[in-house]
Amino acid sequence: MTLPPSSFALIAGTYLQRLQSCFSVEVLAAVETLAEELRQAWIDGRNVYICGNGGSAANAMHLANDFHYGIGACGPGPSLPGLRVEALPANAGIITCLANDIGYSNIYAYQLQVKGQPGDLLIVLSGSGNSPNVVKALETANALGMKTFAILAYSGGSCRELAQIPIYFQIDDMQIAEDTQLVVGHLCMQWLSSNKPTELRPLR
Repeated sequence: MTLPPSSFALIAGTYLQRLQSCFSVEVLAAVETLAEELRQAWIDGRNVYICGNGGSAANAMHLANDFHYGIGACGPGPSLPGLRVEALPANAGIITCLANDIGYSNIYAYQLQVKGQPGDLLIVLSGSGNSPNVVKALETANALGMKTFAILAYSGGSCRELAQIPIYFQIDDMQIAEDTQLVVGHLCMQWLSSNKPTELRPLR
């Protein structure tokens, strides 16, 4: 006798189907563009910055680790130094200083004003795409001549209009939205570790 699926199995199956269905041909094309830009930044020694709030902030730190170490250490071929990458939410001292002195909406924009250079990459992670601090981060990065990406869900918000390359998932679910951020990062990581540059330019 076959038992009917449990309520957990039903929920899990629905959840995983919804996650998989988010990855349309258009989304994967945008992810491929991000992967290619990351590889070129790796070759050129340009900087990559990642930011977000809440779970997205934690995902920014996770992906920074993958891009800093994992892409060069994993995969075929010799081990290489990874990307010059920084998760902007990672330094609690800087975050609390800026939030206290100039407002929470400026915690990422000010860091980019100090560190960002033309050609550097910014990757924003956001469910709504409307949090003022990531909106300002994109505005600042665009003004500095950086290349800007945003991984978004729900309506995509203001970030969908501001990012030069939005990676937009049509899903109204914050947990799936946060999962898509890691899946995008891990897709890029595995492709990068399988397509390591043959030569890295000296760091500027």
